[in-house]
Amino acid sequence: MSNDPLVIFTPSGKRGNFPVGTPVLTAARQLGVDLDSVCGGRGICSKCQITPSYGEFSKHGVTVADSALSEWNSVEQRYDDKRGLKKGRRLGCQATIQSDVVIDVPAESQVHKQVVRKRAEARDIIMNPSTKLYYVEVAEPDMHDPSGDLERLTAALSKDWELPHLEADLGVLKTLQSALRKGDWKVTVAVHLGDAVFSPRIIHVWPGFYEGTIYGLAVDLGSTTIAAHLCDLQTGEVVASSGIMNPQIRFGEDLMSRVSYGMMNPTGSDEMTLAVREGMNALFVQIASEAEIDRNLIVDAVFVCNPVMHHLFLGIDAYELGQAPFALATSEAISLRASELDLNLHPASRVYLLPCIAGHVGADAAAVALSEAPDKSEDLVLIVDVGTNAEIILGNKEKVLACSSPTGPAFEGAQITSGQRAAPGAIEHVAIDPETKLPRFQVIGSELWSNEDGFDAAIAQTGITGICGSGIIEVIAEMRMAGIVDGPGLIGSAEQTGSPNCFQDGRTNSYLLYDGTENGGPKITVTNTDIRQIQMAKAALYSGARLLMDKFGVDTVDRVVLAGAFGAHISPKHAMVLGMIPDAPLDKVTSAGNAAGTGARIALLNTDARKEIEQTVHNIHKIETAIEPRFQEHFVNASNIPNAVEPFPILESIVTIPVVNHNTGGGGGEGGRRRRRAR
Repeated sequence: MSNDPLVIFTPSGKRGNFPVGTPVLTAARQLGVDLDSVCGGRGICSKCQITPSYGEFSKHGVTVADSALSEWNSVEQRYDDKRGLKKGRRLGCQATIQSDVVIDVPAESQVHKQVVRKRAEARDIIMNPSTKLYYVEVAEPDMHDPSGDLERLTAALSKDWELPHLEADLGVLKTLQSALRKGDWKVTVAVHLGDAVFSPRIIHVWPGFYEGTIYGLAVDLGSTTIAAHLCDLQTGEVVASSGIMNPQIRFGEDLMSRVSYGMMNPTGSDEMTLAVREGMNALFVQIASEAEIDRNLIVDAVFVCNPVMHHLFLGIDAYELGQAPFALATSEAISLRASELDLNLHPASRVYLLPCIAGHVGADAAAVALSEAPDKSEDLVLIVDVGTNAEIILGNKEKVLACSSPTGPAFEGAQITSGQRAAPGAIEHVAIDPETKLPRFQVIGSELWSNEDGFDAAIAQTGITGICGSGIIEVIAEMRMAGIVDGPGLIGSAEQTGSPNCFQDGRTNSYLLYDGTENGGPKITVTNTDIRQIQMAKAALYSGARLLMDKFGVDTVDRVVLAGAFGAHISPKHAMVLGMIPDAPLDKVTSAGNAAGTGARIALLNTDARKEIEQTVHNIHKIETAIEPRFQEHFVNASNIPNAVEPFPILESIVTIPVVNHNTGGGGGEGGRRRRRAR
């Protein structure tokens, strides 16, 4: 074992040991980390900016000291003086490794930008937003009837639009008089119509007839990505959608790692709150720029998130969510001013957070329930929101059950040998010839398969950089159907499988997917450890679904809905071969896309929907997987591919899954390792 410092890069998850004094940029290049640089390490271009993280990281098994990187040097100071560096940022070409360190590579420093696949799904939504525009003519001041401008404005709004008892913030009072006089006593007013927390209130005044519109944000705050949809509050149109990686990833890829970071470091929770709010504000600047609108026209926002994100976003320590009974600070819906969360929207903008269902089933699951309405379904529907923490809902008009399952980041390419986030150049689709046992694939950025003419030219700009989550699922499922992998998850040798791409890799075998080393590219392989990571993730997902089916008293479901950005890109056939989801007709397995984001949009554009989901959440029965004795039993069975016990008759009528056993050692250990007999 090396005594050199351990360097861990996020969000890629790549790690390695490097001698003291190694520049961060050099370490990144040797590990294949996507860190940009065009100036040859002279500290001129600033493209290699990185953010070191300090404190205890139990997930990674490291404690990062304040002296983990070399001290700030004159080159960095010169660049900071000229162009400015964000607080906490370092230049990767100048900072050198001194001890164990966790380093975040921000999106702007990555050559291949992350593809945040959370688009706005088409949906008819009844319009009833919380904030509306009203045109009104106001009586001029009169010496004989002395009253304030605000009082006469509210009187006119009450008379013309039946809006009684309106209040106004100080910001409105500061601009009211000039707006009235500039508009010749005719103004357009934005009014927040009130809710359980806030009374009806004037939030902005324009002189004369305002021909523009106002906007709202529907935000899906995930543990990996943050996606936002900018909506016209008059028409409901999605005018722009954008997303970024959640900056909290540097504190831990999964939720429990972040909870642990908060426990282990006195200021950990505050750091994570600051990081996510800064990321949020950067996203809002980005989306307003894309839509070419003034950010001050955004007057309403709806957020959906899992419970840990919910607490850390609000600035609440998530400590209690890290231990039974997983108590939330509150599970009710929350209404706030954007200013209370330091969000750079309109000063009087309102924020609404959907209610959480329970300790680890959050507002994102509530949004999925609002979008997909299982409580109104005649048939039994299983809804799976696939992510780092999977939320699972099963129900019909009779009842609705919900649970969460900690799948971890493997489905998103993390903790996988050649894994990466979805970005141009990542392998996303794989097929293996059942005769030759050789692969072909597609990468993000091209529609061509690797064996088609023109493929090399099509990917010349991006290259082939790794394999993302959907690619991992497909390649392992294809390996299983080709007999390269057996049920327990062992990769066979070249002799056992008949595949020349299988090779011995230590004590186990691996499968070669792509070798670009001749051209300076990566060698992309699937290892037994990779398969194990996916087995654990899919077993957690399936076990949660199967537990809900037990509680419902059924062995089958009528249909399966895959929700979430990742769910939208999963092949139903490959997911079923892997054993991620229960057996069902493939035409009954559909994608809802970003259902949580859709639910957020519904709540943004229709305040009646907010009341509806608040009531629905009270009627959803939460199942806590951590205390259910059968969860572990299901998990063990589901670790097999597709399953050790449960039949998949519908799947088997469509595909052939060979019965193979690559464990020739007789002891059940990986790669034929013999167990030593106990003496």
